[in-house]
Amino acid sequence: MNQGNALDNDTMGPALAGRVRELMPQLKAELAGLVAIPSVSETGFPAASRPALLQARDVVAALFQDAGCERVGSLELPDTAPAVIAEISAPDGAPTVLLYSHYDVVPVGDLSLWHSPPFEPTERDGALFGRGAADTKSNIMAHVGALRAWGGRPPVGVKVVIEGMEEVGGGALTTYPPQNPGMFGADVMVIGDMGNVRPGVPTLTVALRGMANVTVEVRTLASAKHSGQYGGAAPDALLALIRALTTLHDEHGDVAVEGLRREQWAGASNTEEEFRALAEVEDGQPLIGTGNLGSRVWSGPAITVIGVDVPSVDDAVNAVSPYARAKLNLRVHPEQDAGEAQAALMRHLGKQMPFGIGLQVRPGASGNGFAARTASAAYEAARGAWSAAWGAPTVTIGAGGSIPLVSALQQAAPDAEMLLVGTIDGYANIHGPNERVLLDEFEKATLAEADLFGRLAAAYGDGQR
Repeated sequence: MNQGNALDNDTMGPALAGRVRELMPQLKAELAGLVAIPSVSETGFPAASRPALLQARDVVAALFQDAGCERVGSLELPDTAPAVIAEISAPDGAPTVLLYSHYDVVPVGDLSLWHSPPFEPTERDGALFGRGAADTKSNIMAHVGALRAWGGRPPVGVKVVIEGMEEVGGGALTTYPPQNPGMFGADVMVIGDMGNVRPGVPTLTVALRGMANVTVEVRTLASAKHSGQYGGAAPDALLALIRALTTLHDEHGDVAVEGLRREQWAGASNTEEEFRALAEVEDGQPLIGTGNLGSRVWSGPAITVIGVDVPSVDDAVNAVSPYARAKLNLRVHPEQDAGEAQAALMRHLGKQMPFGIGLQVRPGASGNGFAARTASAAYEAARGAWSAAWGAPTVTIGAGGSIPLVSALQQAAPDAEMLLVGTIDGYANIHGPNERVLLDEFEKATLAEADLFGRLAAAYGDGQR
């Protein structure tokens, strides 16, 4: 994964910047209207969630039609919220750019923690607050604004894919692009679901970790037995499970499973102070693992126990446990196959025989990560556009999460360059209470994308790739 910076204002026309600034009042108002729609997605696209999701779909389709898109339509797949698809034909010899984002949002959580109603967008302190304001309806509006900045006729061809179930895995859309590659063919893909490591620092995300789940189960007795009569000899399922789980990490908290890839992270990352604040680490508690933060959360594996089935403390009785189960979430190096990593974790657990007790290990869902090819004309154009918009060198980061459709789009168009960018910053509190997008970041992201279109047209017109 190559890293690089650029600071180049030569191709940033003041007319384009002025046009984006003129567009901002309208874009902000349309963003507020979109945030007001409670488009919370649910697996399976149940009837209860459809009205709001379909309303958001219709609003998004109208926005792209107004921005100059042709053949605006809706991709309908089984048990999946429809995706908005649209196109603008490419000028002769120009590259095609696919614009991606999603209109669905996560639930609001505890309402008492919000300072203003989550679906009543509220502007204060230079930000717009509301569920989905950052993740990721402002990225939809950045796409719309970038097209409008060119009067709906950008110097590149455009394909639009705005889905409605990203937050719950993507549904049937995650398998559709590889089976229909012609619909998604592009030279460059702008994945609008990311943003800057911190406000004011233009950032390209160049790596996403993959993911795999594993369930480990222990059964030792037909039923719970009195600990006074049987404890000390009867095989304790919970004790065996705990002992097996402790083998997954070494004394420093680093993953100790053979076959999982880890490399030193060479790009930018959060400071430890930022990470502690963002993760809300309690005072006095250490961070686990060794190496720089990027190596721990972006270019190395992580194993998290995300669920345990055991007797509850409040209802506990004095008994030896006959059964225990845990669900593990494995985060995988961006360039390691998720299935390979999952198999490595299962092999490790399969070899454990705590107190001579065997474990039942089963695979769960998995998905590959993403590593960008950053030595390309597209990345050079992006570095220039983002640096010019913010007036600062562009940095590269990774992300510990994943965007389900990115891998599918990459399979459909393996030669396309993938640019993961957006309006979000590290303090946007996505998926939490008081989610917000900074309006200045929103404007700069819109300007950077509009500028990117011109830079890509020039670069690809010169025969670069």
